[in-house]
Amino acid sequence: MKQCFFAVDLGATSGRTILGTFTPEGLEMEDVNRFPNHLIETGGHFYWDIYELYRHIIEGLKIVAQKKNVEITSIGIDTWGVDFVCVGKDGGFLRQPYSYRDPHTAGAPEAFFKKVARKQVYEWTGIQVMNFNSLFQLDTLRRNNDSALAAADKLLFIPDALSYMLTGEMVTEYTIASTAQLVNANTRKPEDALLRELGLTESNFGRFVYPGEKIGTLTKEVQRMTGLGDIPVIAVAGHDTASAVASVPAMNPDFAYLSSGTWSLMGVETKGPVITEETESLNFTNEGGVDDTIRLLKNICGMWLLERCRAAWGQTSYPELIAEANASEPFRSLINPDDVLFANPADMEQAIQTFCSDSHQPVPQTRGQIVRCIFESLALRYRQVLDNLRTLSPHPIETLHVIGGGSRNELLNRWTANAVGIPVVAGPSEATAIGNIMIQALAAGTAKDIASMRQLINRSISLETFYPEDTDVWDAAYLHFKQVTMNH
Repeated sequence: MKQCFFAVDLGATSGRTILGTFTPEGLEMEDVNRFPNHLIETGGHFYWDIYELYRHIIEGLKIVAQKKNVEITSIGIDTWGVDFVCVGKDGGFLRQPYSYRDPHTAGAPEAFFKKVARKQVYEWTGIQVMNFNSLFQLDTLRRNNDSALAAADKLLFIPDALSYMLTGEMVTEYTIASTAQLVNANTRKPEDALLRELGLTESNFGRFVYPGEKIGTLTKEVQRMTGLGDIPVIAVAGHDTASAVASVPAMNPDFAYLSSGTWSLMGVETKGPVITEETESLNFTNEGGVDDTIRLLKNICGMWLLERCRAAWGQTSYPELIAEANASEPFRSLINPDDVLFANPADMEQAIQTFCSDSHQPVPQTRGQIVRCIFESLALRYRQVLDNLRTLSPHPIETLHVIGGGSRNELLNRWTANAVGIPVVAGPSEATAIGNIMIQALAAGTAKDIASMRQLINRSISLETFYPEDTDVWDAAYLHFKQVTMNH
């Protein structure tokens, strides 16, 4: 009987369940079910439908139970960060969880920093300030006399809430908790001083666990609904980015990673947090990773720029747009992808044209010019962040691993290698699900450590390496990029 692992991978717009099987050739993955994750807007708030997500997970487990030749070894769940469910004393959910997209946290960090200095919060947590971090969500709910928070006995982050629905066991998994800006980066436990400000204690959270620990087994109710036995549910890296980084197919530790999708996250793995005035001013974040690591990383706007343009262009195919970009004039106009102008404009193409006009550059007119501008600017922004990482990282950076959906973008990968001046290794595109399955395999004893799992992934998945070319041209373009973006 082959060892199969059931991975639940939930993003902010869609989710899926996957079966991962280790064979002598490597790792085989098969989608079980895919489903949308819709926001519910009502009463001026945005909520996630936690029950609907649970229903889809049960559906996936039923499908697997009916494939009689498959025996699941364990189950693991990863999701986006920061959001949580309020649980009452009787164990019931008190309300659907708020979404981080809810506008109620506008201006929340400033309100909190009147009580605790911003610098102190960063010194404890090492987490970059974003208004939707759980710390600010909780403070907002408290200031608004929120009835669910007032009645809550426990707070469960989204992956932990779903594990609780499957097992009846309440835990707080470290990597997902680290996104909340409530965990002390040095002790890797909730920071009591921050909890006190929110009127909470550690007892308001589930048992603290780390990736690879067992949460519990399926309840009798879930066993009856699915037809499965008492299968263990494992705490994987509950935060999807932590799971993705676990799967980086690196052969040695001297690498940086770029998790590339709608958002890009660039960082390095470190043994401890890097919390300095420099990391604070550059807005780098120290999130929990697997195997006692910290993910020192920076959020960068990613394919969001192109996705928004494509939506307005009638979803033209990627190959067509890439061909048009390739045929356009190099370095004609550049933007800062992280400018506030691009956060959520009504018209992304217009926003890009406005930036170029304001910075006295030729204004891109054709689709090819727009796409070329986006890709070249992203590649140069990646170099800028990598240069910062080189000064902050405790180890040298010899390779950049691009993982996630963006790893399939050959043109951007090639330009990124040219811009950063080191080899770029692209793949796997299914990084999050692979990381989830890997941690379950470690818990089951199928694998002995992360390093050997990474080598297995390196052998079993086709990766493409891009080597730097035309470095003089790209060096000159980088100086121009820095000038253009300095005032923006």
